Amino acid sequence: MSREISQDTLGYIHGLSEHYNRLNYIDGRVYEKFDIKRGLRNKDGTGVMAGVTKVGTIHGYYMEDGEKIPTEGKLIFRGINVEDLIRGFAREKRFGFEETAYLLLMGKLPNKDQLEGFNKAMDEMRPLPHMFSEDMIIKAPSHDIMNKLGRAVLTLYSYDEDPETRTLENELRLAMQLIARTPMIISHAYAAKRCYFDKDSLYLHRAMPGHGAAENILAATRKDQSYSLDEAILLDLCLVLHAEHGGGNNSTFTCRVVSSSHTDIFSSIAAAVGSLKGPRHGGANIRCKQQQDMIAEEVRDYKDDDEIKYVLRRILHKELFDYSGLIYGMGHAVYTLSDPRARILKRFARSLAEQKGLAERLDLVEAVERLTPEVFREEKGIEKPMCANVDLYSGFVYNMLDIPEELYTPLFATARMLGWCAHRMEEIYCNPGKIIRPAYKAVTPKQPFIPLADRD
Repeated sequence: MSREISQDTLGYIHGLSEHYNRLNYIDGRVYEKFDIKRGLRNKDGTGVMAGVTKVGTIHGYYMEDGEKIPTEGKLIFRGINVEDLIRGFAREKRFGFEETAYLLLMGKLPNKDQLEGFNKAMDEMRPLPHMFSEDMIIKAPSHDIMNKLGRAVLTLYSYDEDPETRTLENELRLAMQLIARTPMIISHAYAAKRCYFDKDSLYLHRAMPGHGAAENILAATRKDQSYSLDEAILLDLCLVLHAEHGGGNNSTFTCRVVSSSHTDIFSSIAAAVGSLKGPRHGGANIRCKQQQDMIAEEVRDYKDDDEIKYVLRRILHKELFDYSGLIYGMGHAVYTLSDPRARILKRFARSLAEQKGLAERLDLVEAVERLTPEVFREEKGIEKPMCANVDLYSGFVYNMLDIPEELYTPLFATARMLGWCAHRMEEIYCNPGKIIRPAYKAVTPKQPFIPLADRD
């Protein structure tokens, strides 16, 4: 709260807020009356079709005779199942984030020469502009890295020699620069936060030539810049899995809405960053990790299902954690039987967890995944399928990699920068040129204008 505002003014604002609530209440029944799709969702939970895309899609069910039939989840990047993509990288024990960037931007996997050329260009673009970190990050630190990322993205407009030319060539250049620079922005923003808000030492590491996003993030956020190959490969896997999730997720749709006005890429991406920050979207992974910490403290025997279910019941009945009644990391708007990202992360996390002595903690997370549907059935009578979503395991993985909580959502943004840029390009260059403009039903009752002297 600003210290410049007097108690009298704060009291007045409090009264205004109560007055606002009385004047602006909207009865939820009007949505039924006018058949309005709340949250742009149909009554069966499916999303309202707002456009077409070739970038990516997700499958979690199919419709049969008007009924939603659960199925195993699939995540598709440009027609390629992400499990096949990950399997290909893992088989050759190499990083996949930059290759995924090429795939999502261009629509096809690169050959060896194309990948080498793309990596060379990204390498050249990764360093931030001269004095950018000093002037735009260090001199104005933020305790929230996502807000700093949004501001930094907007500020890069002023550092660019040609931020407005709307040719495909220029748009590709700007997109690649944003993808390449985001790891350094979030790393330097975290360094500033740690120094000025946590009263720790300040250290800034430059981008490492010849290394991709995952390695640069680990090196730039650690004082000694040391990391293992297994750590880097697992973080790279996380970035690939978060890179794209269809055109309807909140931040990507935000990017497409803003882009449809044909504003600059920096404005569109900054809007998407603001959307992802929200706890109903990208910010959920932090709450999930914090809840897991609480469960670990409450449960004495990680192999005792009854003890774990007792804690889950207390969470469900709003007696533990944030008293919301939510078990974070469980359930998804589209996936029903499984979230492929959670499946993959769980599989790849096991080896490193055993190396770091965290296998029992991973067992506990898997128990939460297994037992939560049982608790819901027993306590609420809910029979529909409920699967773990990616947040249940991404928070665990980030914690295992010694990544601070403040960077969880910024890492999500680093990955999703690929999908945002790919969808923006598709919105501008591939779709019919219509600005996105849905309608809102006005439900305000008519009222006359009353002269000031006659008002209550």
